[in-house]
Amino acid sequence: MIKIASLVPYRIVPPVTGGEKAVYYFLEGLSTRIPIDCFTVTENTDMKVPDVMVLPLLGAMRSKIRYINPLLFFRIRRACRANGIRHLVIEHPYYGWLGILLKYMAGLKLIVHSHNIESLRFRSLKKWWWPVLYAYERCTHKSADLNLFITTNDRLFGQERFGLVPEKTMVCTYGIPGLRPVAGEEKLRAKEQLTLKYHLHPDTRILLFNGTLSYPPNRDAVSEIVQHINPLLQKEADLHYIILICGSGLPAAWEGLKAYREMNVIYTGFVEDIGLYFDAADIFINPVTDGGGIKTKLVEALAAGARAVSYRSGAIGVDEALTGGNLCIVKDGDAPAFAAEIIGCVHRPPEELPKAFFDHFDWGMITGRVADAIEKL
Repeated sequence: MIKIASLVPYRIVPPVTGGEKAVYYFLEGLSTRIPIDCFTVTENTDMKVPDVMVLPLLGAMRSKIRYINPLLFFRIRRACRANGIRHLVIEHPYYGWLGILLKYMAGLKLIVHSHNIESLRFRSLKKWWWPVLYAYERCTHKSADLNLFITTNDRLFGQERFGLVPEKTMVCTYGIPGLRPVAGEEKLRAKEQLTLKYHLHPDTRILLFNGTLSYPPNRDAVSEIVQHINPLLQKEADLHYIILICGSGLPAAWEGLKAYREMNVIYTGFVEDIGLYFDAADIFINPVTDGGGIKTKLVEALAAGARAVSYRSGAIGVDEALTGGNLCIVKDGDAPAFAAEIIGCVHRPPEELPKAFFDHFDWGMITGRVADAIEKL
């Protein structure tokens, strides 16, 4: 049986953000097929996943040279030789230099697990240095023996722009652990809890947005909600709704969105049990237009039985055909159309999600396909 190493350069225990969950549950699922040594930071020492051995070779996250420390090559080569490892997975392209060195100087097979096209993400954030990252990212992917992309669009981008051969690429989408349909009774109980917590009328429709608000694309989405979309909803006299905005990192200058409280907007801050909010939501709103990759919160909301309205860029990686009509996609920036879709969803009952949705986003099936590809290298 083969054994692999995974290079994880940031804290993923406990998994909170979409990126942290993507790495944690990827390792958890893949380890059921292939034993893994996780070379990571000291903050992950407490990770307890069967068949994953945690080795904090990267030091602490506060280290300023964590991503450029040349001594890592010798540490990791020594650990791979001692533990019989011939395959290395790197998360994102940032340790590309290290993966390339280990491939050509230690004989390892290199696998790049991409969460999005990083250079394009930083271009959307208007970072002047994105072309430098693009060149580095391209070199990293071209050196890999297997490239795992989170969406079909990213995979095609890699083939067309990075010059990758299709045989060295595959889609490894974001999954949800324990994915299953949420029963109607569970949704009712969840909604009752939030109705009591926020003193809502039982007939109130719950519209949910969730995200880390220190991340500019999510913060911009909140601005879009309160400045453009919600004023249009306010004009609907017979629309009884509340918008719950969850997530940490809202700038202090926004004063917890208190100015919008009388306009049917509640900022909850970070919530411990976001699953409760997904379960309770009638409609998940996702007016995100930047950032790249698949928006994990959209997948989680749909899986929890919420209908969803999203700008097109925010729905990349989620095929409408898999959602049974529960996902409405709107052209980026078209707030009137976005508000109209929300109103339409209020007056239409949700459909049952097809089995294909759960098959596509199930971590066991996703990592099973990846394990098959690794074993063929």
